[in-house]
Amino acid sequence: MQGFTDIEAQGWVARLPQGWRPYALLARFDRPIGSWLLFLPGLWAFALAAPGWAEGLRLALLFGIGAVAMRGAGCVVNDLWDRDIDRRVERTRGRPLAAGTVTPFQALVFLAVLCCIGLAVLLQLNGTAILLGVCSLLPILLYPLAKRVTNWPQAMLGLTFSWAAPEGIAAATGRVDAVALILWAAAFCWILGYDTIYAHQDREDDAMVGIGSTALRWGERTRPFLAACYAAMLVLLALAGWVGGLGWLYLPALLLPAALLARQVARLDIHDPALCLRLFKANREAGLAVALAFLIGRL
Repeated sequence: MQGFTDIEAQGWVARLPQGWRPYALLARFDRPIGSWLLFLPGLWAFALAAPGWAEGLRLALLFGIGAVAMRGAGCVVNDLWDRDIDRRVERTRGRPLAAGTVTPFQALVFLAVLCCIGLAVLLQLNGTAILLGVCSLLPILLYPLAKRVTNWPQAMLGLTFSWAAPEGIAAATGRVDAVALILWAAAFCWILGYDTIYAHQDREDDAMVGIGSTALRWGERTRPFLAACYAAMLVLLALAGWVGGLGWLYLPALLLPAALLARQVARLDIHDPALCLRLFKANREAGLAVALAFLIGRL
């Protein structure tokens, strides 16, 4: 793997048995940030609406396992769709399907295993959450197609990764209410912003191979677009706390994630792929700070 890549093949993955390594890389187990970002909207839901600490921790554990499995499944689906494109993009040409270290049939078998793990987790939830979990399969399957037909594939990813917010509310309360929808919208705006940062790593290669992204759509105007996404997210989070009946401490607690997000906007340099990756990864801490704000608001 030459040139810029975010594959971390020399980390803990290198200590796995040799036959396991390509599958770990295929599911992005070497880069857990994606699992974190899939999990965090669910954590927000539990911090806001879980009926008690024990149930909140149980649901967080289940969603954590499910996030790892389903993020891995999503990566397999994405790479099956994109293996020909990935060979032409500097950052992705070392992915197992693009590099030929995993065959499409082997990837499909691995996908089935990951989906079985996800199903086992889903069956531990109530009926409303199970229904939402089944419905989430559609945007997972459609996301890789979006980049071929629109400049807004990040919006499809936003629908996919934010699904844990309403599903988490449903798992905690047994219903999908106004809080669930507001939290979903907040997570969508957050994801639309941070995935635009991520897409700037591949902006030139994407233009060359003819696929779309919000990075290409906004280009040098990405900073105000990012600021608007994050501002909308924070307004919606404040509204979710108000509708959810949180105490007055919630709004001051939101200043921490607001500062972390503002730092990303201020530091953004779309011409520095390594910086874009660091700013993207910084959303784990921003998302955890949101969950903390919800917990503080319940004191």
